[in-house]
Amino acid sequence: MKIKTTNADYESVLAMPEEAHKKPVKPNLLFRTVIRLASIPDLIATKFTYNEIGMDKLKKDEPCLILMNHSSFIDLKIASKVLYPRAYNIVSTSDGLVGRNWLMRNIGCIPTAKFVTDLGLVRDMIYTVKKLKCSILMYPEASYSFDGTATTLPDSLGECVKSLKIPLIIIRTYGAFARDPLYNNLQLRKTKVSADVEYALSPEDIKKMSSDEINSVIRERFSFDNFRWQQENKVKITEKFRADHLNRVLYKCPNCLAEGKTEGKGIHLTCHNCGKSYELTEDGFMKADSGETEFNHIPDWYKWERECVKNEIESGEYKLDIPVDIRILVNSKSIYNIGEGRLVHTSEGFHLTGCDGKLDYRQKPLASYSLYSDYYWYELGDMICIGDTNALYYCFPKVEGDFVAKTRLAAEELYKIKKAQQ
Repeated sequence: MKIKTTNADYESVLAMPEEAHKKPVKPNLLFRTVIRLASIPDLIATKFTYNEIGMDKLKKDEPCLILMNHSSFIDLKIASKVLYPRAYNIVSTSDGLVGRNWLMRNIGCIPTAKFVTDLGLVRDMIYTVKKLKCSILMYPEASYSFDGTATTLPDSLGECVKSLKIPLIIIRTYGAFARDPLYNNLQLRKTKVSADVEYALSPEDIKKMSSDEINSVIRERFSFDNFRWQQENKVKITEKFRADHLNRVLYKCPNCLAEGKTEGKGIHLTCHNCGKSYELTEDGFMKADSGETEFNHIPDWYKWERECVKNEIESGEYKLDIPVDIRILVNSKSIYNIGEGRLVHTSEGFHLTGCDGKLDYRQKPLASYSLYSDYYWYELGDMICIGDTNALYYCFPKVEGDFVAKTRLAAEELYKIKKAQQ
């Protein structure tokens, strides 16, 4: 999927009138049916099946909150199958509406900016439930998983569940990540996909529980490891491109400790600094071509990278300082290309400058518990996004290296450190 882009100068973009807030729209049965039919080819290709757990407790027309883990684009197609013909609105990223605002709103999208505090979102969700009598589908992780494990969930989730006072349904998928991991540049693998659809909490349960208790229930359901699932279920990924771009996730060599020198190509990940090479096996393990295999499990390798980033922060050594191309989102008409700049990230947070000195934006570490960063974003390139309710800045590195994963890890660890210091 691509996105509409327009070249413009920074000042003219800022001068554009603010887009008026629009209330959610209840998707009609025709739109729901079209989406359902459009999803059939991919669901057939993956031999999709699902299992319902306690769903007989949910009344046919009873609004509910559906939380679903986020693995790949097929997630929306899965939802269209297991929820049809139920009417539901989808909490979606605001850039998903660019160039197609009318369509996306009429299929039920409720736009919000990822990892930006949005008080209006809760009001829109309450309006959806109380006035439209619709269910709500939400991906609480907000972004796709990089390493196949659950991403950080917001502490505010439990309070949101309590405020809606409707049943909580959880959809958990299996095989969706194995079919289309984010790092692999939209190259689809042949594998089966399935899902569990569970009635997790009733309104009565929610009323009796604290927000922290609800968060515990959700986090337990969202505790998963897609590579471990593949290994334990003996799922074979035989495609010869399965390690293409794996360097986006495994950017640091455990043998020589060099960063940004690994390359994922074919079925191998190779460090061009020390020459060590690893195979991503058909059953999802990493295996050194010679010598010790430091990490045979990709999430363990990624966890080690997180610890390395944390150590850099605590020792005062961490710093990102790179030239970037900048695109900005201020409305749903287009993403605006506003030129070049420089993105710096330290223990003090983000600092983005550019546009001949006109742009100077700072974002503190406590602004968000995580970071909107993505690979091959709308087929434009790897991206780091910062910003607030006024504007979102999409930064595309102009130099070679894999910065996206490390920057997200650093943002998350900085948030934890600063939070603990309060």
